[in-house]
Amino acid sequence: MSHDYPNIASELLDSLGGSDNLEQAAHCVTRLRLALKDPSLVDSATLNQIDLVKGSFYTGGLFQVVIGPGEVEKVYAELRRQTGLAASTIADVKQKSVDKINPMQRLVRVFSDVFMPILPALIIAGLLMGINNLIGARGMFIEGKTLLDAYPKLDGLWSLINLMANTSFVFLPALVGWSAAKRFGGSEILGIVLGLMLVHPDLLNAWNYGKAVAGLEGQSLPYFDILGMFQIEKVGYQGQILPILLAAYVMSVIEKWLRARVPNAVQLLVVPITTIVVTGVLALAVIGPVTRHLGILITEGVVTLFDLAPMIGGAIFGLLYAPLVITGMHHMFLAVDLQLISTQGGTFIWPMIVMSNLAQGSAALGVFYMTRNVRDKSMASTSAISAYFGITEPAMFGVNLRYKFPFYAALIGSALGCIFLSLNKVQASAIGVGGLPGFISIIPQFIPMFVVGMVIAMVVPFVLTCGLSMRIVRPGYRVA
Repeated sequence: MSHDYPNIASELLDSLGGSDNLEQAAHCVTRLRLALKDPSLVDSATLNQIDLVKGSFYTGGLFQVVIGPGEVEKVYAELRRQTGLAASTIADVKQKSVDKINPMQRLVRVFSDVFMPILPALIIAGLLMGINNLIGARGMFIEGKTLLDAYPKLDGLWSLINLMANTSFVFLPALVGWSAAKRFGGSEILGIVLGLMLVHPDLLNAWNYGKAVAGLEGQSLPYFDILGMFQIEKVGYQGQILPILLAAYVMSVIEKWLRARVPNAVQLLVVPITTIVVTGVLALAVIGPVTRHLGILITEGVVTLFDLAPMIGGAIFGLLYAPLVITGMHHMFLAVDLQLISTQGGTFIWPMIVMSNLAQGSAALGVFYMTRNVRDKSMASTSAISAYFGITEPAMFGVNLRYKFPFYAALIGSALGCIFLSLNKVQASAIGVGGLPGFISIIPQFIPMFVVGMVIAMVVPFVLTCGLSMRIVRPGYRVA
């Protein structure tokens, strides 16, 4: 179905208070992110009736319009053509609104800006790791055997997939170093170098750190002896987030300070080497050890909560995750996921995120099944499919929040699904696609329980939505 993008962009501008009210514009996978001079000029009622618009809201100093995957790029291009605005990144637009948000929102924004660019690499790695786990799972397909046992010729393919899957996680600090340096205004190549330094082969592998501390298998902690004056642990930070995140921030501060003071003629010689040497010492001597223990405390705290009260933990997460998506605060969970994978060997957070996404999709599917309005039926069907594959904004803003009770039904279904997963301690070995293909990234022994959780998260919202939806079967019904 083709759409009149010039007309849609024109109507958007009118509803936003005119082109003069638009300072900057960018887009993510599903939404337009707009920096407005005066948000009070927006006519939300008219805007939400425009073709392709599935909802809108104001948060974190930005006005956001939900369009949907694929279409948002075309609307954005037409919006730029009509206004003459220069192309902007999401970080550029967010910077415009930095004075309008509180410190907590700023912290969440940092996580979002750092992790969103590297998310595709993590998802790909997670899917490949999931496929590898299935191939190597004993009893998954053949009683008492793995596919490798039954078909030895798969070993080469398994090893190749394993190499591809592990790359993003082994060199995760390099990915984060690049993205964080870019976010903090430092040199991206120095961020990569700093990240690679933290996983250098000469350092003790982070996964063997616990054995060395405990003295198991004859291992002990190695050290750099610096002129006999002090020692620095010779330990790597594979798969860890906090050390490189803070180190990249410190590196960027040092680099910018030096660039402002070192003469241009010698900057290339002085700035990079000074920045890397100073930051490298700080990262290995102070930042790394401190943030490693902080990360361990955070993960142990989260694990303890779900161990002591799995029903409460699952219920709270299931009820709150979708509202956190609305505010953008859900990006913080990615760091927790990666920390859990690094220190615990798996994460129970990501499987519960899948429950929330599926629940939103099923609530939208319930609206599709019950409504007689052609436009709402079309929007609900496409939004449900999108949510089933991990992109929930069209379903939440375009359908469920508009009718309100489908959103509440989705929260209930999500909470019940999360409680079930939490009680059964379901874990994923990596981050994958947050929808129907999500089972691929689940540790094989937990897949049956995960599938049951999926059924709960999908059936409950659909049944509740259909049971409560007599109000929306009337033609022309609209929520104010």
